Amino acid sequence: MADFAHETDSSLLSEDATVRPSNAFAAIWQAVVDRLTPDRSTLLFLGVVSLTALLSLYVFLEEQLVSIVWRFVLADSSIHASAAFALCLAMGTVAAGRLARISKPAAPQAPSSDDMAQAIAILSAQPNASAGLVRLGDKKILFSDCRTAFIMYARSGRSWAALFDPVGCPKAWPGLVMKFMSAARRDGCRAVFYQVSPDFLPCAVEAGLKPYKLGEQAVVDLTRFDLKGGAWLKLRRSINRAERDGLQFSMLTADEVPGVLDELLTVSKTWLEAQNASEKGFSLGTFQPQYVAAGPVAVIRLEGRIVAFANILSTSSKGDAFIDLMRHVPNTHRGMMDLLFVRIMEHAKAQGFQTLNLGMAPLAGLSTHRKAPLWNHIGKHVFNNGERFYNFRGVLAFKSKFDPEWQPRYLAVSGRGMPVAPLFDITMLIGGGLKGVLRR
Repeated sequence: MADFAHETDSSLLSEDATVRPSNAFAAIWQAVVDRLTPDRSTLLFLGVVSLTALLSLYVFLEEQLVSIVWRFVLADSSIHASAAFALCLAMGTVAAGRLARISKPAAPQAPSSDDMAQAIAILSAQPNASAGLVRLGDKKILFSDCRTAFIMYARSGRSWAALFDPVGCPKAWPGLVMKFMSAARRDGCRAVFYQVSPDFLPCAVEAGLKPYKLGEQAVVDLTRFDLKGGAWLKLRRSINRAERDGLQFSMLTADEVPGVLDELLTVSKTWLEAQNASEKGFSLGTFQPQYVAAGPVAVIRLEGRIVAFANILSTSSKGDAFIDLMRHVPNTHRGMMDLLFVRIMEHAKAQGFQTLNLGMAPLAGLSTHRKAPLWNHIGKHVFNNGERFYNFRGVLAFKSKFDPEWQPRYLAVSGRGMPVAPLFDITMLIGGGLKGVLRR
């Protein structure tokens, strides 16, 4: 640029007059470049942070941290990565390995019988059926001062991770959120809210938390669910074929479940072995006989043998129902899950429920316009190109066939930058420690 300036001004200035400004401009330019060019330590730090963030996406991908690196680097694929990106992969793996030295999250002290009874009483007066996961007993309970609302949470690493929105009276939420954050700080931890709804965002903003979109939750409006019409033709054919081939649906009441627990356990173990998976937790139901038998269970039988099941959480107000723990014998019938879901919807509608929650579609619905957060752009890229790691499009397509309303869900945390550490802590909670994380 100094040469260019020199040439344009040569007709007006003498040689001596141009050398000094040119040299001065060059010196200034070099100083700017030196200031803007990061040193090696900064580049190394950015590399560590970048891939640790990618690895931490496991929270909603439910994939192996190790297999992500292994497949991405060694698999025969059309993805071309630069040497710099390979360095990021290597350093991120080292960083994740150091984080992974954190021991298995300690089992939380089970809520007292009085606290659990109070929480269950609050459940019956609020609309969120998925809040019934508090019955698992693997999370602590913090009540509002008026005891009309509670937060269920667990500690992992330096995070107090709250699951879903606070449960109960919305007027009690702001005070309860501040109480939770204060308790976390006294324990030397950060407060994290996982899978919260848009209703929670005003509380999050007032408390100084920053939201990151995790994906969207599929909720079926049962009041207008009907398989009639051309739009449902493919789904009708799928379930009709399944029934012609001998699959039979039934909904077991809570009183009938204990009699088939051994069969359900066999299906559950078969599914886990086929997936090379272990039981998860925190935001996912686990096969605990007492928990499974606490409510109705939908089953599919083939020749009298149970080959698929799903337990149903619901609110006593008949507002919302939630498909929680779902297991099946692999390769039984391609229309089996269509049959299970449709019959659950029809049964719930007949019982007077208004909505059925089908759960999350990870990384779905992320906006990527020019003003969108960097988090959204990264998530959208993973969604579009990460099929070898997680069946993003398949999950979205399967749930979309039931014409749900898509509702956004967020992670809300304090601080700036990518929420790497909170995501890793929640990963450890869901997986039950490093061993569970590495087994899908």
